[in-house]
Amino acid sequence: MNVLTVYIVKEILKASAVAVTLLLTLFTLFTFRDELKDLGHGGYGLKQILMYLAYIAPTVFYELVPFAALLGSLFVVGAMGSNCEIVAMRAAGYSIFWIIKSVMLAGLVMVIIAFLVGEFIAPKAVREAQLIKMLSQKNEVAIRSKYGVWLKEKDEFINVRRIKGKGELAEVYRYRVNENDQLLTMTKIDTASFRGNGLWSIMGVRQSEIAPKQVFSSRLDSSEWRTSIEPDLLNVAVVKSDNMSLYDLYMYIDFLKQNKQKSQTFELAFWSRLINPLVVFVMLMVSVPFVVGIKRGISTGGRMMAGIVIGMMFNIFDKIAGHVGLVYGFDPMIMAILPSALVFCSAVFAVTKVK
Repeated sequence: MNVLTVYIVKEILKASAVAVTLLLTLFTLFTFRDELKDLGHGGYGLKQILMYLAYIAPTVFYELVPFAALLGSLFVVGAMGSNCEIVAMRAAGYSIFWIIKSVMLAGLVMVIIAFLVGEFIAPKAVREAQLIKMLSQKNEVAIRSKYGVWLKEKDEFINVRRIKGKGELAEVYRYRVNENDQLLTMTKIDTASFRGNGLWSIMGVRQSEIAPKQVFSSRLDSSEWRTSIEPDLLNVAVVKSDNMSLYDLYMYIDFLKQNKQKSQTFELAFWSRLINPLVVFVMLMVSVPFVVGIKRGISTGGRMMAGIVIGMMFNIFDKIAGHVGLVYGFDPMIMAILPSALVFCSAVFAVTKVK
């Protein structure tokens, strides 16, 4: 790696780091403003808001890296073009494709960083963020374990083993204790459906009352359960694609297929997660035609505005393609790759027209 390559790589990495820092700061400020609306709900105070923002930061960083790479490349390589450095490099015998290779080396560093953050840090952090926000806004105490969600309400401990959907629970255990923490009753509920206003319809109820010398058992086909626990509190245990790693997504997709359940949403999330770091290369390729031979008269501000517009349009196109694929049942892998492939091919075509 020669001196010029190292120079280009370092400058793009520095500019991209500045861009992602500024974007992350802006996003955090806007999110902080939105979270202030919930300040004081339950135990959701300033400390919890700051913790929530800190935990979602890795996920935001992961999503912003491609956009930051585009802005960083437009700024650095554009400045080189304006200062005639690109012209000097080409006069010295360096081709456009050598310049692209140097830019892509910087992209490789960003791809590795984005992958590590997105795979090993962001999923765990976003789960903690959701947990902090949800539990701080509720009066109930809850924890997650491999046996589901545990909640405490007054003199009852409640264990929810399965969450079938929003407002639909299965395998619910209720343990009522006295002031000495002695078990009084144990109730097992097969299914529970939320009806609103703190009321649940429960099916398959089996209850055991524990007396000092004997146990009384009873069974009901259906009944009602009034509680302050609402479905949104249980969202901390719902399987969501944005808080799963690639490995977790792969295993969960396999589980859904084995049980003949729909997996398209998670397949799209898996391929999108796999493709997202590689979008850095796409964005870097998009920046090249703007600074070597095409639109040389555009100022730095003009290039940055073009980068913002391109990034927004790409993000919208990518989201639309994903949703269209889910609605019409197209292959999730194709719909995840298609937007990036089209944009990359368009950028390559534009580069080949540079004289």
